[in-house]
Amino acid sequence: MTRISAPWLQDDASQAVCKMLTEAGYQAWFVGGCVRNQLLGEPVADLDLSTDALPETVMNLAKAAKIKAIPTGIDHGTVTVVTEDIPFEITTFRRDVATDGRHATVAFSDNITDDARRRDFTMNALYAAPDGQVLDPLGGLPDLQARRVRFIEDADRRIKEDCLRILRFFRFYAWYGDINEGPDADGLAACADNIEGLQSLSIERVTAEMLKLLAAPDPAPALAAMAATGALAQVLPGARAGGLAVLVHLEQSLDIAADPLRRLAMIGGTPQEALRLSKVQARDLARITSGLSPIEAGYRHGAGIGRDVLLIQSAWLGQPVDKTALTVIEDAARQVFPLKAADLMPELSGVALGEALKEAEARWISSGFTLTKADLLD
Repeated sequence: MTRISAPWLQDDASQAVCKMLTEAGYQAWFVGGCVRNQLLGEPVADLDLSTDALPETVMNLAKAAKIKAIPTGIDHGTVTVVTEDIPFEITTFRRDVATDGRHATVAFSDNITDDARRRDFTMNALYAAPDGQVLDPLGGLPDLQARRVRFIEDADRRIKEDCLRILRFFRFYAWYGDINEGPDADGLAACADNIEGLQSLSIERVTAEMLKLLAAPDPAPALAAMAATGALAQVLPGARAGGLAVLVHLEQSLDIAADPLRRLAMIGGTPQEALRLSKVQARDLARITSGLSPIEAGYRHGAGIGRDVLLIQSAWLGQPVDKTALTVIEDAARQVFPLKAADLMPELSGVALGEALKEAEARWISSGFTLTKADLLD
């Protein structure tokens, strides 16, 4: 019998939410990422529970227990309860009635196996009771232990229910898969057979999955498999998986944290058009891909951007990063151009003034920031 033990499971907040359900005669099972990650020894973020209690019942039980309840997705069976500032997403057991590749029509169930069967991967269909005992309705534990990302039952059917599962397949492989074994063959074939369905997905859902995939410690094998199926070209036209492995190696050799934007810049394509980035993300991506040298990028946009440009250039050249260049970039980020417009007035004005300042700044940067104000005015 498999059992998990974790602070998040044993703390007062988790046990209070479980008792709210179990003392009223209902089931309470932690499910999905919290169980999966605990078994893998990975960090646990979100706490999700499944129950046979209907959502309206969960709301009433929370009210009686003086626990805050929010009907975040009550039509689909989900209620979020918050105690001790910790959110718990509680969802009633469900089974799919109809799907269209993007959304599912569900019916509530009192059978946990029904709930397990509508999930995507076997490693996500693992449940844990309040005492930590693990329930494995569909035989997902061996897959988890082997770090095998495998669709539940028929891979083609699971994908046709929701085509986002293609991207989730590669994202989960990047985070949890055994890269030495490669991706599950049936899953990979089903992804290749259904890539046209990716066009039906919202740009927001695609963006979220791609950024999560690229944030993995080493997404290069997953992205290469994604490219081989044609899925990468579907969601990010023009992107190329080659070179990403070199970039990841350089990041790891310098102990530089993974950054999905840096990696997005590395694989190229048309992310500004194909993805829905935030204003800050779009700005930083444009700065990384602006064509500036690492030193000038550091001076104009900060040491982080300059370092990213250097990493990408080194990766494309297949060369180690010049560590002295990193120091130069950090120094460039601290530089302040010594000339001001007033220094060239009234002799120059308008367009001529702007051009003169631009030319002087270019000379100053080319000098390694060594030219003085007097040198520039001479």
